[in-house]
Amino acid sequence: MQIKSEYINIEVAGQSMRTLVTRPAAPGQYPGLVLLSDIFQLSEPHHRVCARLAGHGFVVAAHEIFHRQLPPGTVLVQDDEGRARGMQAQLATPVTHFDEDCRAVIAYLQTHPHVAAGQLGAGGFCIGGHLAFRAALQPEIKATVCFYPTWLHNGKLGLGEAAGSLERAAAIRGEMLLMFGTLDPLIPAEGRAVIETALMQAGVRHEMRLYAADHGFVRDDRAAYDPECADQAVAKAVKFWRRVLT
Repeated sequence: MQIKSEYINIEVAGQSMRTLVTRPAAPGQYPGLVLLSDIFQLSEPHHRVCARLAGHGFVVAAHEIFHRQLPPGTVLVQDDEGRARGMQAQLATPVTHFDEDCRAVIAYLQTHPHVAAGQLGAGGFCIGGHLAFRAALQPEIKATVCFYPTWLHNGKLGLGEAAGSLERAAAIRGEMLLMFGTLDPLIPAEGRAVIETALMQAGVRHEMRLYAADHGFVRDDRAAYDPECADQAVAKAVKFWRRVLT
């Protein structure tokens, strides 16, 4: 399926939030996805995964998650300095701001002429996986895929490092798919167990998938990239979103 991509600005809290929108080129209406990036923002690998999903028949909106902290168009380099800048930005961002930005993207997708009514999902990678979990707290989100959601098991996200996302799991009304690498040092087996227990106790309809891979195994420009596991995980995500949203 051929696609179209453009950058737009979504107004939120009196600011312009730069957002990449990628969709099928063919006329029609499709499910909409809020797709949240890792800590490096809208990098070329994130562009490629947005394009890949749009080619499977989704309207994908990906905003700059640190637009309140960093200049528009900032893509952090995947090195120690880039990670440090990303950590500084996320620690300076109140969780309520992350949620407010998500609400703005949802509102945008609800008015998009190519998005089918009532067919909204979310997804994300690393910190974006955690933010996707929080997107699932919004009633419009019917299907969420969290790829290796960092800090979800301990809640250490945003200003004050006390997001408490798992404690709110009972608010999730849609379905959820979570992807983890068994070699991921950031989300060890104990952390996965904490997440699984919280979701079961909250009665969230969910599935957890494990891959013999490291953290960030879907991102195709890092040493942890595992093409086979990435293909399997993305294919699983596409099948999940299609089942729930269409």
